[in-house]
Amino acid sequence: MAANFWDNPAKAEATLKELKSHQTWVSKYRNGELAVEEASVALELSKEDAMTEDEVNEVYQKALDIIDEMEFKSTITKAEDELNAILEINAGAGGTEACDWASMLMRMYLMFGEKNGFKVSELSSTEGDVAGIKSVTLEFVGELAYGLLKGENGVHRLVRVSPFNAQGKRMTSFASVFVHPMVDDRIEIVINPADLEWDTFRASGAGGQHVNRTESAVRVRHLPTGLVAECQQERSQIQNREKALTLLKSRLYELELQKQQAEKDAIEAGKMKNEWGSQIRSYVLDDRRVKDHRTGFTNNNTDAVLNGDIMGFLKEFLLWDGSTVSSDGE
Repeated sequence: MAANFWDNPAKAEATLKELKSHQTWVSKYRNGELAVEEASVALELSKEDAMTEDEVNEVYQKALDIIDEMEFKSTITKAEDELNAILEINAGAGGTEACDWASMLMRMYLMFGEKNGFKVSELSSTEGDVAGIKSVTLEFVGELAYGLLKGENGVHRLVRVSPFNAQGKRMTSFASVFVHPMVDDRIEIVINPADLEWDTFRASGAGGQHVNRTESAVRVRHLPTGLVAECQQERSQIQNREKALTLLKSRLYELELQKQQAEKDAIEAGKMKNEWGSQIRSYVLDDRRVKDHRTGFTNNNTDAVLNGDIMGFLKEFLLWDGSTVSSDGE
């Protein structure tokens, strides 16, 4: 390491992040290479009756799983895919039912993050009038966070017998999910301070008495685009301002990515761009079915899905070529 490496801390941190990314891929390759070698050795041992067929199949399946995982991760290759992710959930029309659905989605993503080694933080939230939440913003920190979650953009539809309906009627609720890459020091986003409008307010929700006594929560609006970001995670208004500005930069970066994608390839953009108004997935609880309307992928274990088992949906979207779209309403 050069003696002046840390003279520019921001550049040094960016270099270390890039180095870690390369080291991760080298490690994955070596693990795959070793698994293939072990499978080859197991096959030879079986010919000498030194290993049973079941033991060989176990070694082979392990190698296959490692190679499949490498192949899947190789689809997440864009520069922004390595960034952390900001995931927002907004309840649709429908009052209490929609707010409860939004809180169910928040729990699903929190459990997904916990099961897959992501550090998840709640940056801001607005509670529902009776139950659930009207909106929430979560930050996912970890390997390929944005690359994995970017396909969750869109409208998520819930069909169930409502616990809030005295007649026990089957109800339909909607919530929108938005995912943005969280910019870091490797990406420079320049914002004219004159284009920003700042507000402070008292934080809502959990957090103790402190949040009710001081206006530590911060909201910033980018006047040229109308984009808004807010943060109430920290106790310090200064820290919340820094985080809110980072969120705003992330949304501006996402906006630029969309423009570039549309210019490069209109067809591919139809797959990858954020279609905020599109229904991407239905969760039909009484029929025990969760279906992605883009890829056609279905999971009949609705409890597992709502407990964070959504990796199958994420993988299918990333491997999807956009050529087929399911038209099934449920």
